[in-house]
Amino acid sequence: MLTRKQHELLIFIDKHLRQTGFSPSFEEMKEALKLKSKSGIHRLITALEERGFLRRRAHRARALEVIRLPDNMAPRRVAEPATAAAAPAPVREPGFAPNVIRGNFATNLPGVQKAANEAAAVHLPLYGRIAAGLPIEALRDSGSSVEVPAALLGTGEHYALEVAGDSMVEAGILDGDTVVIRRGDTADNGAIVVALVDENEVTLKRLRRRGNSIALEAANPRYETRIFGPDRVRVQGRLIALLRKY
Repeated sequence: MLTRKQHELLIFIDKHLRQTGFSPSFEEMKEALKLKSKSGIHRLITALEERGFLRRRAHRARALEVIRLPDNMAPRRVAEPATAAAAPAPVREPGFAPNVIRGNFATNLPGVQKAANEAAAVHLPLYGRIAAGLPIEALRDSGSSVEVPAALLGTGEHYALEVAGDSMVEAGILDGDTVVIRRGDTADNGAIVVALVDENEVTLKRLRRRGNSIALEAANPRYETRIFGPDRVRVQGRLIALLRKY
């Protein structure tokens, strides 16, 4: 199963190869998919490689090869030598009907959907980057998802966020890691949580209750602990797992 963005990128690369004979640049792919950075294209290409749809030719720039197309599309065929009597077959754009997880980060998380072909894994919605430094407004990208081993998850609804910043390094959470969050509005004292501050800033921090106040504590001595009144902080979930690619 491919996400919507993975499907769109694969079709764009295949069409570009058939029209020009060479693969598109990362800038062209970024513009075609309306992404803000090339790092998103790198992640999509890696995911397509891992699933056996794309192959990169070593030591060659802009050298992507489409190995296969999704099951709901016609397979790629090797071109046969043209003859005088042969007429080119018309090219018909395939339909698009992927199974995509959709939802609203703040109020309507869809939770877990089992991967179509792998009972041992589930696809979680990936809702952009969360600050592990100074709080930022959470980014939503309902077209992205991440594959997670089912054994990491328990009951309840889950979602994933990409970490930005270094304020949780001493808790083993690095910039670029993906954290798996179990949705909920409560957490034990000392738990690492996704906290919504003043209804518009989201951050990943350790939760400490101090009397009538709530402290959001970093795991890096270069960052100060921030203390808020109880009506300014709302827990949106707690950390249960971390994913990292080397």
